[in-house]
Amino acid sequence: MMKDKHDHNVKITIKTPMQFFASGFGSGCAPVAPGTFGTVASIPVWMLLSFLSPIPYAIAVIAIFLLGWYVSEKASQELGVHDHGGIVIDEFVGFFITMFLVPFSWINILLGFILFRIFDVIKPWPIKVIDQKVKGGFGIMIDDVFAGIMALICMHIILWGFGYLF
Repeated sequence: MMKDKHDHNVKITIKTPMQFFASGFGSGCAPVAPGTFGTVASIPVWMLLSFLSPIPYAIAVIAIFLLGWYVSEKASQELGVHDHGGIVIDEFVGFFITMFLVPFSWINILLGFILFRIFDVIKPWPIKVIDQKVKGGFGIMIDDVFAGIMALICMHIILWGFGYLF
């Protein structure tokens, strides 16, 4: 039986490729706030993705989601903990969704980071229900997809309100 994600006695030690990718290239191994560190680690990857036009960007995010689904499922099995805090590939995808069609600027990166972390941490409805009910690698990923969608909507409302000046 898998342990709850709040069992912090099980550490990601990056013994396998699955744990390496699931931990966001090791960023999830941070002793505190691994999700925040994972989101920070996603920023340079987003900077590369930001050069893509919308359709290739969306395809890349879908591909990373599918990879994340697979590696987080395998890493969870290896660790014996469902949705261990050190699994942060879901934060990468959530941040990439937050930043879809957002112009590159440091202010936008900071705003997207803050919005995504708020939705990911607070988990308003339906994110909290999804987080509690959906299991496995898909469950690990999908709550952050919804957090990213909510942050994306807020991001574009804010940018639209300021005329995309950021």
